[in-house]
Amino acid sequence: MMRNYTLLNEFILLGIPQTQGLETLLFVVFLFIYFFTLLGNSLIFTAIVSSSTLHTPMYFFLGLLSIFDMLFPSVTCPKMLLYLSGQSPAISYKGCAAQLFFYHLLGSTEGCLYSVMAYDRYVAICHPLRYMLIMKPRVCVSLVTIACSVGCLHATILTTFTFQLVYCAFNQVDYFFCDLPAVLPLACTDSRLAQKVGSINVGFLALMLLFSVCVSYAHIGIAILRIRSAEGRKKAFSTCSAHLTAILCAYGPVIIIYLQRTPNPLLGAVVQILNNIVSPMLNSLIYSLRNKEVKRSLRRVFPSVTHDFQK
Repeated sequence: MMRNYTLLNEFILLGIPQTQGLETLLFVVFLFIYFFTLLGNSLIFTAIVSSSTLHTPMYFFLGLLSIFDMLFPSVTCPKMLLYLSGQSPAISYKGCAAQLFFYHLLGSTEGCLYSVMAYDRYVAICHPLRYMLIMKPRVCVSLVTIACSVGCLHATILTTFTFQLVYCAFNQVDYFFCDLPAVLPLACTDSRLAQKVGSINVGFLALMLLFSVCVSYAHIGIAILRIRSAEGRKKAFSTCSAHLTAILCAYGPVIIIYLQRTPNPLLGAVVQILNNIVSPMLNSLIYSLRNKEVKRSLRRVFPSVTHDFQK
């Protein structure tokens, strides 16, 4: 039996759950975080590009991470800032689909990049004499291409399954952006398959990438323990500590959000904000404050900015 549906042409974003009356405060906080994220990551990227001493595989990947850390929050933050400032909370149907696609494209590609960076650190510490031979420019570009391809495939699958459903009546998205857990319940047709595909796809990819990182760091840990001098162990670990910290900030929220049995809207929003908005800002701090070569290049390229920052 065929039904007549009046298809939606827009959705209404209701914002962060249980934060009514806090719009002005949230606007100021998120505007500051977003500005600091763009500034910090652009400084790191510029320092890497302009310093010939940083033209190595490790900093090639770090430069790409800085780009993704500027693009990733830009998928959701500008729209959120608009409706927190009193503008319309409406987002078009195509805009909602684009938001979901690019959120998962950039998020999953960045997750793949973390795995690539873990492999890079594994080669640097476990095979230092063969590092430049193994991590040739062609290999680095190939690894990044694979990461982008995985991210694109992942985002395409999720977006296709989500927006092949019919949305015809209720258009209020009880969230601050268009994501699977918030959009799928609004479908007029059966969304169980899309929900199952989304959970399996996101969960499997996150766990596989986390597993690959754990394997790389298990080998790194064994190699570090074999170093006899305490100074040597400290130096080897220091090259990985920033990356490990960034990974914990990135993977923890994803696993909590998509693998919980009974989603808590407020918890999900808080964790998603940490992953989508706060983590990209922290990455710029983590890599700039814990990496001596990056700090040295920042002082050389931006002497006045870094002087004011240190004050």
